[in-house]
Amino acid sequence: MTAVVTALAASSGRGVAGSVLVAFTVLSGHLSVGWCNDRADMERDIATGRTDKPLVSGAVSGRVVAIAAGCALAACVPLSLANGLLAGVAHLIGVAAAWWYNLGLKRTWFSPLPYMVGFGLLPAFITLALPGHPWPPVWAVAAGALLGLGAHATNVLPDIEGDLDTGISGLPQRLGQRKARVLAALSLLGASVLLVLGPAGRISIVGWASLVVTSVLALVVALPLRSDPRSRLPFLATLGLALLAVSLLLLRGGKLT
Repeated sequence: MTAVVTALAASSGRGVAGSVLVAFTVLSGHLSVGWCNDRADMERDIATGRTDKPLVSGAVSGRVVAIAAGCALAACVPLSLANGLLAGVAHLIGVAAAWWYNLGLKRTWFSPLPYMVGFGLLPAFITLALPGHPWPPVWAVAAGALLGLGAHATNVLPDIEGDLDTGISGLPQRLGQRKARVLAALSLLGASVLLVLGPAGRISIVGWASLVVTSVLALVVALPLRSDPRSRLPFLATLGLALLAVSLLLLRGGKLT
């Protein structure tokens, strides 16, 4: 995430110093969210035997992770505001939404909302720090929100059964594997369509080719696999959709203003 947003900032004209500031800002927010999530899920991860997690293996204590999350959040506030008041507020709203998800919203029907808010505000975080503080075009904000929705659905696909067993019942978990895959496919395809068709001007061959590829991948994700329902192909295709959407977002960075 840090690398993607930094590249988006660079392609949007933030310059070297501005892009470096963006990198540290996003990294601090991302670390705070990640550590908060690990601490909030500590008991659940222990119950499900997630030995790949340092908190479960005992490599680090819950207290240390909680302090680290707080320190990262404390650093994120001045770093965000150093990008300018409007840009900083946009970024902090996204970080606050992610913390809200970690601390309870992930268990509700509204679990996609923080993802949609956070991803949707990323273009605003970039453009509001530019001279004149321009607001990004509607297609960029909408594409970011759809990308966030798709990222949420994709992220939980491998863990839906375990989540339900431990009380995590967000929207994708309530929908189940099949419908969650369709949600991920449609939202990521929608993001790609907006990123290709949204900006003014002629659509390039790369844009049309991207739409063809995303349409094929969306079908792979959404259609049932009769031969092996446990196949990881739909999940891998969803990851491919997400990567294509992110790549298109980076290519459109110069047209955010």
